[in-house]
Amino acid sequence: MTTQHPDAEATRAVVQDFLKARLAGDEGRMVELFADEVDWLLAENPGVPWIRPRRTGAECAAQAADLAAHTVAEDSRATLDTFLVDGADAVLFGHLAGTVRATGKSFEGPYALRLTVEAGRITRHHLYENSLSIAEACAP
Repeated sequence: MTTQHPDAEATRAVVQDFLKARLAGDEGRMVELFADEVDWLLAENPGVPWIRPRRTGAECAAQAADLAAHTVAEDSRATLDTFLVDGADAVLFGHLAGTVRATGKSFEGPYALRLTVEAGRITRHHLYENSLSIAEACAP
């Protein structure tokens, strides 16, 4: 018999709310869901305009709009294949793809997203993705 950590249900609910807000482009709701300060990790990629260091909840929430501004909406795809929760931590696995507006080049690859939820807000956002494919799609 598996027992769930008491925070697991709350973590799952916050992450599902975050995914819903992200899909809807609801930046205001994402700001509410992110903590004031976030442990943000996304491999530095200087040639990619939407990938940059972020620290505050507002900066983290703005990443979705930055991505949308630089990619073709009709070509953006993301799947969620696995959603694991262990206490305050959630890990999502899937596949993402898109096209960079400025170059017309496509990118794709698997991703893993680790989120930590504390007191109902996301305090950690670590995204691992195919950064080489994205950099190549952004290169002129």
